[in-house]
Amino acid sequence: MIKNRINQKLKEDKKLLSIYFTAGYPKLTDTVKIIEDLEKNGVDMIEIGLPFSDPLADGPTIQDSSTHALNNGMNTDLLFEQLQNIRETVSIPLVMMGYFNPVFQYGVEAFCKKCQEIGIDGIILPDLPLDVYQDEYEQTFKKYGLINVFLITPQTSDERIRMIDKVSEGFIYMVSSASTTGAKTGFGNEQQTYFERIAELDLKNPQIVGFGISNKATFDQATKNAKGAIIGSAFIKHLTQHGTEKIDGFVRGIR
Repeated sequence: MIKNRINQKLKEDKKLLSIYFTAGYPKLTDTVKIIEDLEKNGVDMIEIGLPFSDPLADGPTIQDSSTHALNNGMNTDLLFEQLQNIRETVSIPLVMMGYFNPVFQYGVEAFCKKCQEIGIDGIILPDLPLDVYQDEYEQTFKKYGLINVFLITPQTSDERIRMIDKVSEGFIYMVSSASTTGAKTGFGNEQQTYFERIAELDLKNPQIVGFGISNKATFDQATKNAKGAIIGSAFIKHLTQHGTEKIDGFVRGIR
C-alpha cells in the first residue's frame, strides 16, 4: 500500500471532511488561497477540480464554475504552475479531480510525474474505466505514488464493488445517488439503505460519500456508515456569493 498523505489521513480517528472546488474559480488566481484557507479552517482533504468543457457527471453549479474557470484562462499547465509551491504551506492530502480527456491530452505519464513533483496524492477520473486503468495506466500511477480513486453508485453491483475494492489503495468515492452533483436537503430511505448495504460489504478500503452533501445534517447522515464526506456544489455556491471570504464560516457550518 502506498504510504501517502491520503492513507495517513484515513487512519485518523474522526470523520473526514473533504471539499471540492474548481481551480481558477471564482477568479483565476484564487486557487492557492482557497486551498490554504480550507486547511487553516480544519478541512481534512481537498479535491482540486480541473475544469473541462464537457463535464457530464456534474450538476449546473459545478458546470457553471468550470465554464467560468475556462473563460478565466485556467488550463492544466497554469494549474500546475499555480500549485508548484503548494507544499510549502499546505500539508493535508490534495487530490486532482477531472475528466480523462485533459489528462490524456497532457500525456498520462507527464501528468502523473507533474502531480508527484508538486505533491498531489491522488487522482479522481470518473470517466476512466476500471479495466482500462488496470490494463494501461495502473503501473504509471503507482510509479509516481498516486492513488487512483474509483467511484461507486447505488447501481454498482456488489461484484463490481468488490473488484474496485481489490484494485483501490486509498478510499472509494461513494456517489450517494445516480443523478448529477448538487446540494440536497437530506437523504431518503433509498440512500440510507444503500449506505448500509455498502457498510455491510465490509470492504478493505474506507468509503467517502459525495454528491448531495451541503450542510451539517447531510454530512452527519452521510458519515454515519462511512469514513467521510465530500462537499462540492454547496461550497462553490458559497464562493459564488462570497468570493474567497468567509470560508471559515462555511466550514464551521458543517462541523
